[in-house]
Amino acid sequence: MVVRTCKALKEDGSLCQAAPLLDGDFCLMHSPEHAEEMAEARRLGGLRRRREKAVSGAYDFEGLADVGQVRRLLEIAALDTLSLENSVARSRTLAYLAQAALKALEVGELAERIEALERLVAPRLDKVGRRR
Repeated sequence: MVVRTCKALKEDGSLCQAAPLLDGDFCLMHSPEHAEEMAEARRLGGLRRRREKAVSGAYDFEGLADVGQVRRLLEIAALDTLSLENSVARSRTLAYLAQAALKALEVGELAERIEALERLVAPRLDKVGRRR
């Protein structure tokens, strides 16, 4: 089976390995017919990244990599929701956020307990010659 690939050369001189468009020799990224669309997509991507940095800084939001960061997002969402007018939707959102916050607190507490147990057990494992 012959697999067609894009005919464009990458910056390092190697061939692009993407599949070409059905009606051409180039993939969407390298197609001369789609150059304007791709330039606009790159521009919008840059705007999104800049906006993401600005919003992250404004809310002191660093991501969702750990329980603390998830808690911070829930705090932001709760504060923003509390600032809205009273409504059924607001009440439902607050109830949902409370459930999510309780779950995040539970997970955080369990993680702390596991870490404490591992700290207690680790010296014993080291004494019997097991690697950590």
